[in-house]
Amino acid sequence: MSGTAWPGDRLVVAAQRGDVDAIAALVSGSHPNVRRFAHALCATPEDAEDAAQEALIILYRKIGMLRASGALASWMFRIVRNECLRRARTAARARAVLPDTALDTAVETAVESAEDEVLRRLEAGRVAAAVAALPPEQRRVLVMRDLQGHSGRAVAHALGLSTAAMKSRLHRARAAVQQTLRTTSDAAPGGGDVR
Repeated sequence: MSGTAWPGDRLVVAAQRGDVDAIAALVSGSHPNVRRFAHALCATPEDAEDAAQEALIILYRKIGMLRASGALASWMFRIVRNECLRRARTAARARAVLPDTALDTAVETAVESAEDEVLRRLEAGRVAAAVAALPPEQRRVLVMRDLQGHSGRAVAHALGLSTAAMKSRLHRARAAVQQTLRTTSDAAPGGGDVR
């Protein structure tokens, strides 16, 4: 799991204080996870690479704005999600400007596929928002267990919890995310069908 570990709290705190070496190490250490988020959320590989780079630039410039050192993963997830959504909206506007007669069948099929992909990515954005809304102690367990893929025992040890306490927090976090997704789905126009 060494490839998916986020930089530690000490490094984040040093970067927040303006230590240039710590900031560089933080950006470098966050890159694999930010890139993974971007590829999971953006419609195209090109957008994912651009969104990851933009997120790392924001991390470099605005690390001092991060409220809690343990919230780095959820903060970066929100930045990447927002950048992917911005790129999807820009692409949709660009397509709207083209006359229909300029598109042949192959291009129209590609656009429909891209739209389906954007809808899937928007769903991932809803999940990210639900995770970000969790209380910090539940969010940490959920991110470490479900997003980063650490074992339950490793998560419990890293957070100083018993395995039972970790499982309880994980269960509450998953239930809260599911409830939020049901609520936002029911509130969407069309009663849950976002298409």
